[in-house]
Amino acid sequence: MAVVDLLELPALLGPQGPVVGLDLGEKTIGVAVSDVGRVVASPLALIRRSKFTDDANALFRLMDERKAACVVIGLPVNMDGTEGPRSQSARAFGRNLLRLRDLPIAFWDERMSSMAVNRMLISEADVTRARRGELVDKAAAAWILQGALDRLRP
Repeated sequence: MAVVDLLELPALLGPQGPVVGLDLGEKTIGVAVSDVGRVVASPLALIRRSKFTDDANALFRLMDERKAACVVIGLPVNMDGTEGPRSQSARAFGRNLLRLRDLPIAFWDERMSSMAVNRMLISEADVTRARRGELVDKAAAAWILQGALDRLRP
């Protein structure tokens, strides 16, 4: 497969099956997964970054356990809509995944996802700062994936 437009995913994947969403950080990768009907995204795991191959294998294990066949990667677009070094890094991560496994990969604008999740964890969930650090990347991945799933809904 290749990097595809988000709206092409349903035709490539069929109507059912989970999708994995990623929030790529410098030290961690937040992972979320959708339900089989692709309606709800849920935080799944946090991968502590080390070597790319190890990170990818950890991701592939999570995908295989849930029979997910696609990845949506959060694309950190600048507020003015341009793509900077972090976007280039996210795109490179996607290209490198394709070297290891043939699967569709789509990108979704993640602007403000971490800020929104932090705000929610502080105000609604009353989560401590230490605990927020553990949750924010997984929750941001779910936020990213939920936005993509909502866009896919007819």
